[in-house]
Amino acid sequence: MRRVLVDTGPVVAILNRHDQYHRVCVEALHEMPGPLFTCWPVIIEAAWLLGQGVHGPKNLQSLMDGIDSGFLALLPLNSEDAAPIGSILKKYQDIKPQLADAALVHLAACNGLDTVFTLDQRDFSVYRLPKGRMFRVLPKAM
Repeated sequence: MRRVLVDTGPVVAILNRHDQYHRVCVEALHEMPGPLFTCWPVIIEAAWLLGQGVHGPKNLQSLMDGIDSGFLALLPLNSEDAAPIGSILKKYQDIKPQLADAALVHLAACNGLDTVFTLDQRDFSVYRLPKGRMFRVLPKAM
C-alpha cells in the first residue's frame, strides 16, 4: 500500500460538505490507505479556511478530531527543516509556492513519499522529488 501525503485543499473539502470539491475528494478518499500524512503548515491553512463562516467552530473541531482519530498523521518538522524548506521556496519562487506546499515537498523527499492528494495539481506537477522524479498526484480526474 502506498502512503499518501495530503495537501490543504482535500482536507478542507472533505471536512466541509459545502465545499465544491467535497464529493470528488470523499470519493477519492475511499481509494486511499489511511492515515493521510500531512504537517502543521497544512493544518494551519486548513484551520484558517475551515474556521470561516457559521460552521467554523464545528469544522475546526472536525479537523482536530481527524488528527486525534488517526485520519490525519502529522509528520514532524523541526528547526533543521527550515533551511531545506527555504531552499524549496526559493527554487520554485516563480510559481509562488505556499509554505505548506514546500513543507510537503520536503517531507516527501525525507520520508520516501511520492503520492500527494491535492487540488493544486498545477503546482504539484511542477515540484520534483529527488532525482527529478515527479509526484503521483491524486485525484486523477478533476
